[in-house]
Amino acid sequence: MDNTTWVVNHTGRSDFYLVGLFSQYKYPALLCVIVFVVFLMALSGNIILILVIYCDAHLHNPMYFFITQLSFMDVMYISVTVPKMLMDQVLGVNKISAPECGMQMFLYLTLGGSEVFLLAAMAYDRYVAICHPLLYPILMNHRVCLLLVSSSWFLGSLDGFTLTPVTMTFPFCRSREIHHFFCEVPAVMKLSCSDTSLYETLMYLCCVLMLLIPVTVISSSYSFILFTIHRMNSAEGQKKAFATCSSHMTVVILFYGASVYTYMLPTSYHTPEKDMIVSFLYTILTPVLNPLIYSLRNKDVTRALKRMLNVKSFGTAKETNVLCVCACAHDATSILPKKSFLSHENQPSVFLHTP
Repeated sequence: MDNTTWVVNHTGRSDFYLVGLFSQYKYPALLCVIVFVVFLMALSGNIILILVIYCDAHLHNPMYFFITQLSFMDVMYISVTVPKMLMDQVLGVNKISAPECGMQMFLYLTLGGSEVFLLAAMAYDRYVAICHPLLYPILMNHRVCLLLVSSSWFLGSLDGFTLTPVTMTFPFCRSREIHHFFCEVPAVMKLSCSDTSLYETLMYLCCVLMLLIPVTVISSSYSFILFTIHRMNSAEGQKKAFATCSSHMTVVILFYGASVYTYMLPTSYHTPEKDMIVSFLYTILTPVLNPLIYSLRNKDVTRALKRMLNVKSFGTAKETNVLCVCACAHDATSILPKKSFLSHENQPSVFLHTP
């Protein structure tokens, strides 16, 4: 393809068209409502989990610090793709400009890469807590936690800064229809008219390296954890360790499995329908499941949530009682003789001590 044709294709048609998830189904309006409800559940669940951990001092430890970061990533992750998809369905517009597509691609690559490394940091945290409990305050101090989280964000941003510019600078001379509900790298690469085999190989190697280090950390951590749990004499300790680790492993399997399918399997295994289903799993469904996994299966979080709700209800009841007592005091003093009221003016009021 010559340079003139390349320029014409880029300057004349700079927008992409997202075919989307709804066009694949018979009842798109119903699916739109379902996705909207799932989106609200993901937002509310993760935000509530963040607030519970923030407000309860019993949860101010490294494990829940990492969970708040995971919830924050999930809130951003689902917000990158779903609002645009829902608005396109409601307004009947499926167009996305090249800069918007590049920004969406960069954000989801950065957030996805950051979450991959954060899950590895969470596995290391569980390893230290279970296998070296006496050294846990030293090995997982505040500085180490901040270093692990910031490293996760940095390594994830490298993924976004590396893949996004290269993908968006390829010439797109074929149909501008992206058979996906957001600008995912494999779906956009299918529109390129140049040879992308070398880039796909480099992207595969990059993803292998990005997944190899976290998978090694996670598998090593849980091997030591299982060995330590097997040696425990306390049945209660074994049960608690299994509950904590199983929650984390559930999230790891969901997220890593979808990532391996999307970026590491050959293109012969991919179809637009399968790609959208898998992407739906890790971009929409996983952010909904994470707060459920870490709250319903975690007794500390459920107790903290109950304490927060009880404190609010108790505070409301207490304010109501004080208002009622004050109203009664006002009524009682209004029917007293003026002389009697003045004679007790300088005495402390009994109602100030009412609980």
